[in-house]
Amino acid sequence: MIVLGIDPGYATVGFGVVHAVGDRMNALAWGAIQTAAETPFPERLSDIFDGVTELIEKFRPDAVSIEELFFNTNQKTVIGVGQARGVIVLACQKKGVPISEYTPLQVKSAVVGYGRAEKKQVMELTRVQLNLGKTPKPDDAADALALAMTHVRTFASQLYEK
Repeated sequence: MIVLGIDPGYATVGFGVVHAVGDRMNALAWGAIQTAAETPFPERLSDIFDGVTELIEKFRPDAVSIEELFFNTNQKTVIGVGQARGVIVLACQKKGVPISEYTPLQVKSAVVGYGRAEKKQVMELTRVQLNLGKTPKPDDAADALALAMTHVRTFASQLYEK
């Protein structure tokens, strides 16, 4: 199974691609789709759509794992992230890739085993569990790998329950 994890944003969209066979996982790729602040917002959304589409075409994932949008105190940011998330979901839908959404609590529980884990713990355990020499950068890429791992673990647990 190949899972594309996506940490949505409009300045930086983190991505991580994980290949899983049984309970063994390895990272195929990670990074970020970056958009410049001076670029008009509709163009930034178009760049994000194109970037996600390219990732899907390159890696042909069986599933996409994306972070659920949560509301914080900055309403302007949440609206922009929501719009970016919308074009990400649209790109996946257009390419016929199933999407699963996970909360930060679910990601922390899947990777660390504790839903209130610190971000540093999640990043370090992502690195260790994927046998990476260094923690992936930017942080958004590490978050995206953790999202992909969460889907693999959730999907596997659902198979075992049946």
